[in-house]
Amino acid sequence: MAGTKSPEDAYTAAPFVPHHADLGTLREAAAGCHGCPLHREATRTVFGAGDADARVVLVGEEPGDQEDRQGKPFVGPAGKVLDRALDEAGIDPDESYLTNAVKHFKFTHVPERGKRRIHKPPSLRELSACGPWLEAELELIEPEVIVALGATAGRALLGPSFRVTKQRGTRLEGDASGPAHGGLIVPTIHPSAVLRADDREAAYEGLVADLRVAAELLG
Repeated sequence: MAGTKSPEDAYTAAPFVPHHADLGTLREAAAGCHGCPLHREATRTVFGAGDADARVVLVGEEPGDQEDRQGKPFVGPAGKVLDRALDEAGIDPDESYLTNAVKHFKFTHVPERGKRRIHKPPSLRELSACGPWLEAELELIEPEVIVALGATAGRALLGPSFRVTKQRGTRLEGDASGPAHGGLIVPTIHPSAVLRADDREAAYEGLVADLRVAAELLG
């Protein structure tokens, strides 16, 4: 029937995001977020972590299996790649803030792989639903540069027309009405793409080169 709305149209984390909160309060509130169905299967909410006064915020897609189990972002294999790339690019990981566009792990089980949980990318509606958390983080931290790690993070920050293959390694300005509020954004690939690449060395070098663009903006 024309005009009928899907239940997904009502997905939003907005009612769960406290106003005038610090990062600790936001993190506590996010633990009880039911803004979309992803919380039902995930072990826990994985909120951002790092320096509350960071000059650079790195935004990934969603937590992975290890992040979901430990409750911290970028603690799995992709996180190790990112730490090494940041160090090589001249960005101190300890002076950065790491988070994801979506705060719950979305996955599926593949019978032939036993109990292993296989990552599934979030839908645009799930991405939009979780947007208020990312926006709240960025408003509090006010970073000089935001690094979008992968296509999903790029779409969360720059809109659905974003293409990582065309815009990676460039200096972009976020929409004033979007979560970045006009801030500087440098897109690149997600570090997990390095692990999936046929030529890992070339993929890693490309990631480092993009991160150096962010490092140069930081001065």
